[in-house]
Amino acid sequence: MTTARPGSGAAPVTSRLRRVRELGVLAALVALTAATAAANSRFLSQQSLRDLMLSAAVLVVLAVGQTVVIISRNIDLSVGSVLGLSAFGTATLLTEAPGTPLPVAVLAGMAIGAACGVLNGALVASARVPALVITLGTLYVFRGVAHSFAAGDQINAADMPRAFLAMGTDRVLGIPWLAVIAAVALALVAVFLRDYRSGRELYAIGSEPAAARLAGIPVGRRVLTAFIVSGTLAGLAGVLYAARFGTVDATVGQGMELEVVAAAVVGGVAIFGGSGTAAGAALGALLLTTIDSSLAVLRVNPFWQQAVVGALILAAIALDRLLAVRSGPRRGTTNRA
Repeated sequence: MTTARPGSGAAPVTSRLRRVRELGVLAALVALTAATAAANSRFLSQQSLRDLMLSAAVLVVLAVGQTVVIISRNIDLSVGSVLGLSAFGTATLLTEAPGTPLPVAVLAGMAIGAACGVLNGALVASARVPALVITLGTLYVFRGVAHSFAAGDQINAADMPRAFLAMGTDRVLGIPWLAVIAAVALALVAVFLRDYRSGRELYAIGSEPAAARLAGIPVGRRVLTAFIVSGTLAGLAGVLYAARFGTVDATVGQGMELEVVAAAVVGGVAIFGGSGTAAGAALGALLLTTIDSSLAVLRVNPFWQQAVVGALILAAIALDRLLAVRSGPRRGTTNRA
């Protein structure tokens, strides 16, 4: 009697179903766009598509970073506060230190996010407290720091350098710079998760943390890395937000954390960890952005916009459970010689 390697039969099945799910999100996106365009032809105008890409760019960057954390069976609820802190910090640097090179300002915003990610990851890895609790606490800590730092002030677009604001409006080959930056962030994270050992080990940790430790995977270091990636991308999202809207204060990004988690989950990232892709999360972010734009164009009550997103989240979680059931019976099966 020979025993099959655990999960050997389940992995290909689950992987195929995940790909089908991502294609389903893409199909829903195309169908929604087509239906809205049929009702209002201006929805597919050049300006409308440009606005859609600009609106989606920040959410895509946040969702891609959140994906790395969720895959490791954790969650980062502080990303909205990190975005706000980074946006205000970057805007302050540009206004208080005129002449600061644009790359330096971008790196400064990302550094703020990375520092927040280090704190989150260190607390989760060392305290062995659920990330949900830790990041719920740091959500308020980072927001409090932003309010203390801002002291009720607001930085307006008129105070910001034109070169920085141009990053939020200019295009390259007809595509907004913000969308290009979001695509680069997506590609880098996708390569990290697919081709690098530390990225692939996050899937093992998310699938079975105890088994990952027994296999010699440095779980604490990998979880710390995941939170640093999430924090850094949240910092980048804060920079993009400041460039896009120009006017920032301490409330920027408030409440975005739930939308970010929703985008990742809708895009096929299993909330239970161990499965999902950066591309799927990006599709989820684009779908949610398109839903908001479509329902607004169709003059649907904002309540129904929230209801649709909630229904998508519930459907995604139900599908995750279905995939788990489909793959579960195959684990540990035995074959007779």
